[in-house]
Formats: sequence, structure tokens, C-alpha cells
Amino acid sequence: MLSLFALVAVLQATLSVRTVLVAVPVTVTDARGQRVIGLAQDSFRVLEDGRPRPVTLFHHGDGPITLGLVIDHSQSMRGHLPGVTAAVRAFSSATYPGDELFVVGFNEHVSRPLGADGQPFTHDARVLAAAVGAIPARGRTALYDAVIAGLEQLAQGRWDTRTLIVVSDGGDNASVHGYADLRAMAWQSQAVIYTIGLRGASAEQAPRVLRRLATDTGGVAYFPSSTDEVAEVLTQIVRELREQYTLGFAPEPQSPPGAFRTIAVTASAPGGGPLRVRARAGYVVPLEDQR
Repeated sequence: MLSLFALVAVLQATLSVRTVLVAVPVTVTDARGQRVIGLAQDSFRVLEDGRPRPVTLFHHGDGPITLGLVIDHSQSMRGHLPGVTAAVRAFSSATYPGDELFVVGFNEHVSRPLGADGQPFTHDARVLAAAVGAIPARGRTALYDAVIAGLEQLAQGRWDTRTLIVVSDGGDNASVHGYADLRAMAWQSQAVIYTIGLRGASAEQAPRVLRRLATDTGGVAYFPSSTDEVAEVLTQIVRELREQYTLGFAPEPQSPPGAFRTIAVTASAPGGGPLRVRARAGYVVPLEDQR
């Protein structure tokens, strides 16, 4: 079976006006909050700036994923990091052998502790945990720079589902980039960003920044009461990723590259019951293929 990106390549070759597609990861739940699987393509409706767009690509399955952990290693995380490292090790049971995994660590600097052997990803969550534990906690917090680095590495992945999970105890006080830079890059990517906020010295900033980051990309912000709950949150996120739908559509032909367009996705159950849909709120129109 062709992967999502192989299907995109085939469809791109046949588009005469614009040779790009917008892919939107979508999570569907019922009135009780339970995830809904088994929906067909015609169950969904996509609006771009309020106008319906035909869904030309549809994917649903529990295949391998490309997943990056963006872990805060600033001074205020010193007490949390042992528990976070143990949580990453514990959630290995939720990963597949074919998953592409990586870590971005950050304080006022951004580091990528994997890749010493020239490989940007690992398939082993234990290697991931070792990489998380290898960086000491010190310094300030360059959250935005780190998430941008995660998005850049995510773009090298080959799987349909591409996700970042950000673990931090506060906001940003050291990045070169601003939130607008980060949001623009996230809207150009197909990534969904989930955040896990831990309590710390800068906890008053954490809910606002981390909630905004998750909401803007169609993810969820979690605020566990202790690091003991982080492993379960990680497992819950990975389970959700394997039950997401991906909808693809071509932008309006008159949409100028670089423009922001809103997205609204609705879904209907076969029996007519109410469904709730979570997806990112918009995207930046991709550049046309220059070949």
C-alpha cells in the first residue's frame, strides 16, 4: 500500500494549476470523548476560509510514526528530569519497531543528542531515554528555538504521522525567534504539537504558552500533577496518533503562496450522532512547485 506521501506525489503530478496538497491530521471523538475510528472519506467536510474544498486524499491507520520529543533542560527542570527520563523509558511499549524517534534538548541552547552515528532517528525508546538523561539541567529556556529545531528535523521523516511532544515547566526567556516565527513554521508543516506542562519556577507562564502552541497546531496541552503521570500522558498521545485521520485537499487556485488560510473540519457519524473534530485552525499556503 502506498504511504500518504507517496500518494501525494502521485496526485501532485496530475494537478495542472497547483502542484501541492495540504494535509490535515484530524482527531474525532464522540459526545463521551471516546475516539471514533472507521469513518469513511465522505464522512468529512473541509472548509478553507469558509468555502468547501474537495477532499482528494484520505488516510486512516495505525502505521509507524515520526515523533520528536522536545525536552526542557533549563535550570528549573533539574528536579523533573529524572522522572521525565524514566517516563520516556516506560512508554517504549507504545512505540513500534518502525517508528522514527528523536530528541531535541534545550536550555538557552538547543542540542540534538542523537545522531553521533550519522542517523537522525532511532527506533528504540531506550536510546531516546538515554539521550534525554545525557543533558544536564542548567541555564535559561529557549523554548521557541527548540520547537523550530524539532520541526526542521521532523521534516526529514518519512512517515505519514509527524508529531512533536514538548515537555517544559514554563515559557520562553532566551530564544532568538519569537512565537510568530514558530507559529508560521508550524502552519507550513504537517506536524501536530502536543505539550506537557510541569510545575516549576516559571509555571505561571507555562499554561498560556503551552496551550497556545498545542491549540494552534491541533494538539492537546496536558498538565500532569507530577512527573509520575508523564509516562501515561506519552502513551495516551501515541495511541491517539495511531487513530488519527489525515485529509488532503488542494488550496484554492487563487490563494497566493505564503498567505494564511483558515481550516474548519466537520465529521458526521453514520447514524447521525454528534461528533467532535480537532484539527489545526489554519495553514500557510505552500509555494508552488518550481520544477
